[in-house]
Amino acid sequence: MRVPSRSPGQQPGSPPSPTAPARRRPSGATPRRVSAPAPDLPAYRAAVAELVVEVGALADAASTRARQVLVDERLREPALAAVLDATPQGLIGARETLLLEMARYQPNDRTSATDLSALVRIYLLSRIDVLWWQDAPTFVTDDQVNGSPELVDLEWLRRRDLLRFRYQEQPATMLGRAARGLRRRLRPDATPRTAGLLFRRARREVVALLNDIGREFTAVAPPATPPLWVTSLVRSAEHQYRLRRLGYAAMLPSGHCLGYSADVELAWFERFGAREALAELLLSRQEAGELNLIDEGQAWHLCLAPTARRRLRRAYEAEMGI
Repeated sequence: MRVPSRSPGQQPGSPPSPTAPARRRPSGATPRRVSAPAPDLPAYRAAVAELVVEVGALADAASTRARQVLVDERLREPALAAVLDATPQGLIGARETLLLEMARYQPNDRTSATDLSALVRIYLLSRIDVLWWQDAPTFVTDDQVNGSPELVDLEWLRRRDLLRFRYQEQPATMLGRAARGLRRRLRPDATPRTAGLLFRRARREVVALLNDIGREFTAVAPPATPPLWVTSLVRSAEHQYRLRRLGYAAMLPSGHCLGYSADVELAWFERFGAREALAELLLSRQEAGELNLIDEGQAWHLCLAPTARRRLRRAYEAEMGI
């Protein structure tokens, strides 16, 4: 089975020489804006995969300095630098952030970054999300998520049978957490082992994307396979910081905090013989340029590409009868 790599700023040109003769523009002509070419994302993902292997070879504590030199050199290579330099942080900012994340890394049972190699992979592939959506506003606080008109209530849609995927909410009370724990003890494999959604809200385009994937997954999965299961959607930056304090590999900036990312369960579907079918389905969408994917083990992170936004918004409106 293929797996994703363990995953529009404009670069200003050099200013003209002050002694160079000025070019005269014909009267009435509108100056043409020359945009920088889009970075080569397949080349970027391949370069990330190579770097991850090299970091893995220098995983011991004695190789800290060698890892820093390696990262510093590799990030300056064209395939990686083209993407990182087009993000709001730029190449230097991304480099410093990655080195800081590596220096602070502590393995634990919660994080999807099971080792330093996974941390590097998750961070670098998540920069594609940031590149795509750098002009989108961030949901800074929990209140902004709950009150945003850009997001729809999943429970309202679920009750009207308008969702082709499942999810569960985080228990809000001690009694709810106790009931969740009891259900897990009685039926440990009935649902994925995930905390659930803190916010049951999502962008309309993301709902349409997940519905589309859910229908396709149902068509290709073995009989009796449960529907697509979504483990995470929109988050506030406030909540992202809470996750970081708990030890999760919650990167910043994040596509989750912009509302264009989701995490979907994969490991649980192995027991139904459907994991590979779902992985292939998601990879085909990445190859078509519709998604960015990051294999995070139990779940895969996905981010909607801006080029698919308009089509999915129309799909949502058609599906909801708007």
